Amino acid sequence: MAKLEFDQLLDAGAHFGHLKRKWNPAMAPYIFMERNGIHIIDLYKTIAKTEEAAAAMKQMAKSGKKILFVATKKQAKPVIEERAQSINMPYVIERWPGGMLTNFPTIRKAVKKMGSIDKMIKDGTFDTLSKREKLQVTRQRAKLEKNLGSIQDLTRLPSAIFVVDVMKEQIAVREAERLGIPVFAIVDTNSDPSNIDFVIPANDDAAKAIDMILAVLCDSIKEGLEERKVEKADAAAAEDQSDDAPQRRERKTKAARKERVKKEDSDAMKAAVVSKYAKDAEVDE
Repeated sequence: MAKLEFDQLLDAGAHFGHLKRKWNPAMAPYIFMERNGIHIIDLYKTIAKTEEAAAAMKQMAKSGKKILFVATKKQAKPVIEERAQSINMPYVIERWPGGMLTNFPTIRKAVKKMGSIDKMIKDGTFDTLSKREKLQVTRQRAKLEKNLGSIQDLTRLPSAIFVVDVMKEQIAVREAERLGIPVFAIVDTNSDPSNIDFVIPANDDAAKAIDMILAVLCDSIKEGLEERKVEKADAAAAEDQSDDAPQRRERKTKAARKERVKKEDSDAMKAAVVSKYAKDAEVDE
């Protein structure tokens, strides 16, 4: 698993908070000092909190749970997209669709609509439409793909969400909080960490710092997924052996029965031969 290094975080600008006048007092435990009117984040706490979050995410992945990654700010979008795709997790990088979590069935209907359009294209129904209808369907499909394509495989509510910038993604955080879904987040000095389950204090505007933190989290998730595969393979092997045991016993029983019958036939044949020779001897006499 990748590890965060203090010097690397420093070079990436992860320590820069917001102006002192914009700070949220609840972030005081994560602030190291103030310099030139700007709060400096304690990077040792950034490292510790990232490792804590990574361990929790690994266990979730190992249990087969989905984590939804959310970042709609320009600096974080490409990082989130790349990292989430690498571990096959759902993500949102366009506008957060209101009710995404609290009204999940409606979102699923929209995703299914995208699937039905794809089915139309495959079975040839799309070709029977007029030019205008084709244009409308194509535009609808493109819009759905842009907003919901990245959550197409999310068939049930995620077990947790990861957020970059809790101020910008406050609707997502509120929805998760309302449903009791744990929230992992990169939290800057101007944000309120009180409703975040796993706070990672860091500069949420530094793309390089975001990428470094995500690399550690995604590596942990990957480890959890691999361990899950190994456990499932071991369980399947054990089950096969368990299922095969009665068959092996049956085969042994059949083989023993066959040997017994063979021996009985052999004994019977010997007895018949002896009897025949005895009769022949009597005739000769």
